[in-house]
Amino acid sequence: MDKNRWLDWAKELQDISQNALAYCRDPYDIERFHRIRAISAEMMAEITDLPVQKVREYFCAGDGYQTPKIETRAAVIRDGGILLVRERGNGLWSMPGGWVDYNLSVRRNVVKEVLEEAGMVVEAERLIALEDRNRHHADRHAHEILTVLVLCRYVSGEFVPNTETTDCGFFAPDCLPPLGTGRTTHEHIELSYRALEDPCWPVLFD
Repeated sequence: MDKNRWLDWAKELQDISQNALAYCRDPYDIERFHRIRAISAEMMAEITDLPVQKVREYFCAGDGYQTPKIETRAAVIRDGGILLVRERGNGLWSMPGGWVDYNLSVRRNVVKEVLEEAGMVVEAERLIALEDRNRHHADRHAHEILTVLVLCRYVSGEFVPNTETTDCGFFAPDCLPPLGTGRTTHEHIELSYRALEDPCWPVLFD
């Protein structure tokens, strides 16, 4: 079984049903689209071996028109090294970042994430890339995700213990620790250095 194909089909059914439920008023259609949504959750549970109820809570929890989720990643380069934080859950390293809060702009969100995860104040300066996550990562995600990669300038601060990360540091590109590639790829780091060196860097987007 090609799990990626089944994942795509489940996501499409979820997308169709959620969008339909946002607009349809006919009670029979509403019942049908709820069933289609339930089928998408059952398919996802079959693919992932997770309980159906857990899948429904995560995969089918949205209302309104289906849109991608947005995350930011901060590229902070200082003295030739790029800032990485060690994730508490798996011990792997990634560029600071996370979901964009509903009440924050991309600029404010990326600054907030660096402060929360690394204890550092930065200034967000330029966009590097806006990418479709599933096109750039080997592992597929249940949601469509847009990753905004932002070049930031270090201002002040040092690591502060927190609930999300256990350490941070600036690493030379040829001495990187094990990356949590579900969040940060070697491509992200390469693009960050290229953008830093090019003041006329054209924003890359899918």
